[in-house]
Amino acid sequence: MSKFFERHSENGLLSVEVLTLGYMLVTAVMTLVWWDNITRPEDMMVWRGGALAFMVLANIIYHFYPSRFTIALRAVPLFLCLIQWYPETYEFCKQFNYQDHLFAGADWLIFGCQPGVMLQQWLPDDVWYESFCLGYYSYYYLMMVTMLFILCARYDDFQRASFVFLGSFFLFYLIYEFLPVAGPQYYYCAIGLDRAQEAYFPEMGHYFAENQDCLPVEDRGIFSRLVWEAHQTGEHPTAAFPSSHVGMATLSMILAWQTRNRWLFWLQVPFYLLLVVSTVYVRAHYAIDSIAGFIFAFAFFGLMNGLWPGVKGLLRLKD
Repeated sequence: MSKFFERHSENGLLSVEVLTLGYMLVTAVMTLVWWDNITRPEDMMVWRGGALAFMVLANIIYHFYPSRFTIALRAVPLFLCLIQWYPETYEFCKQFNYQDHLFAGADWLIFGCQPGVMLQQWLPDDVWYESFCLGYYSYYYLMMVTMLFILCARYDDFQRASFVFLGSFFLFYLIYEFLPVAGPQYYYCAIGLDRAQEAYFPEMGHYFAENQDCLPVEDRGIFSRLVWEAHQTGEHPTAAFPSSHVGMATLSMILAWQTRNRWLFWLQVPFYLLLVVSTVYVRAHYAIDSIAGFIFAFAFFGLMNGLWPGVKGLLRLKD
């Protein structure tokens, strides 16, 4: 722990700072293009100004006291900014027609049913319901534990791991911004569960740009309440395909495995498995979304990991 506060100087920007600046620039241009069709676009621009000001301030603090602690001060808040960037995907994707009819239809063609409906019918008990809500909510902790472990115990790999992690998150977000899929909890609510089970999947156009009603998460215990509260505070009809819950949880497991700390990896496996099934069970995603999330995790990991040596050299980033 003492090494965390020892003076330790590194030149250049952090990988997460470079990625955040790039993402803010791209989405700032998108905000300007769709300014008249976005709710409170000025707030989105102010947020970007605030994030930029924070990076400048954090770098000034680091300049006077370079250490792993001030590296964490520069990096960790940028991960937390994902909480702000996520609802913005809704502001962008609602510019286009929603495509839920295609993804609900794909589930029907592949499975002959709507898996989110069938799973709750097969496993209706409170124990199962709470277990899957626990799995769904553990998403945040799987990522947090893995990245904090790398920061504190595998510091030499932190730049690469954070580049892979945050870069993959931004790739998911960019897909969501141009591929509007609300997800079953919104689509089933709009068309009715009975129609979904009858394989009637109408196109919704821009319906979700004005309507955000969704199926409720039943209050059966502490974990279902946590999931419902998370939905109420930050969920929107966006980001269904591919599932970032499955995708980023899978990527976190890959990074956990690479630490060579088997306790870190295997203790997270039960929560990961619950999470994968829960994305469909709680009707946050179509089954095809979750399958795609798993595949995209490996694709994004390979892409970002492959880009890292070149990016590190080009921008003179430190390991």
